[in-house]
Order: sequence, then C-alpha cells, then structure tokens
Amino acid sequence: MLASLWSVTGVIATVWLVVGVAVAGRYYPGYSHKTQFCSELGASGSPTEKLSPLINNYPLGLLFCLFGGYVAGLDEVSVLLTLSGYLIMLHGLGTWVAGYYPMDSDPYIKTPSRECIIHSWAGFIMLLALLIAPILVALSPTTEVISLGFRLGSILSVLGAIYYLWAMAKAVKNKGNTGWYQRISYGIQLVWLSSFSLTLM
Repeated sequence: MLASLWSVTGVIATVWLVVGVAVAGRYYPGYSHKTQFCSELGASGSPTEKLSPLINNYPLGLLFCLFGGYVAGLDEVSVLLTLSGYLIMLHGLGTWVAGYYPMDSDPYIKTPSRECIIHSWAGFIMLLALLIAPILVALSPTTEVISLGFRLGSILSVLGAIYYLWAMAKAVKNKGNTGWYQRISYGIQLVWLSSFSLTLM
C-alpha cells in the first residue's frame, strides 16, 4: 500500500506545484506569471516570502524525495534507473534549499546576496538533476519496465526543456517573458516526471 502511494507522488508533485504557484501568485499584488520567475514569489521582501516556501518548496521537496526514493528502491532494475531515482531525490533536496534561502527581490541584481547565490546554485542543481534523470531512464536496459515509446519521450522532454531554457536565457537579456519560458521548460520536466510515475504504477 505504501509503495503504491509512493509511486504516484510524481504526479502529486506536478499538480501541487501548479496549484501552489497559482495560490501564492494571488497573494502577490501585481505578480506576473508571464514576466516573473517562480522564485520571485519567495524572494526576500516579497509579499509571499514566507508563504511560498511553506506551500511550495517544503511539501514539494518531500514529494520529490519520496518519489525518488521509490524509484531508487525498485528491485531488479538497472543501475541507471536507480541513479535516476537518486537524481530525483537530489532535485527534492535542492527544492528545500531553494526555499530556505530566498533570492533577492531584484532578479537582475549585479551583486547578489549570499542567500541568493545559494538559492541560485540550488536551482542549478535542481535543473541538472531533472535533465540527467530522463537521459538515464532512456538509456536504461530495463525494458520490462521502460517502453521504447517512453524512452523516446524522455529524450524529447530533455530537448524541449533545454530549448525553452535557451529561450529564457535570451529573454533574461531583454527582461522579457522570462517567467513564461521558465514555466514551459520546468513544466516539460514535470510532465515527464508525472509520466514516469504513471509508467511505474
């Protein structure tokens, strides 16, 4: 029963994040999901500095760790699949750190604070973890668990996430629709996570 619950935490995390960001955004006057980063909801001095980590980072970190632990604990699967589970757990740990250490109120600040630097590194580790995990799953020889279609989908999800990260980087230079591209890129990663969760059920 507990294992079955753990297997669906990947889906729960995706739904939780969408709802949590939407709720936090409602308590941030003038917040724009199109032009502002998700992390600005928990930025230092923001109206939702305390609320956002409580309803987003901390429960999400737990959900990611539970799902990653479930994947890492699967029996009779390849080492690559097990490593993908540890990477998902690492994503969860990074989510906690990014919530505990807020970014600066100005995302384009030239001299970021120590907390913002830690936040940024945590975000970078989170990003890498969910980019590498699908690649490992795609390369895993555990054909009884992972279908060819899901392998191909995993590679496409990585390419899609990287494309929108590149688009976000371009938008940062112009201070444009950074939030929009960030959400699409991370959304692709979370859709993969949910699909992975459903595949393992």
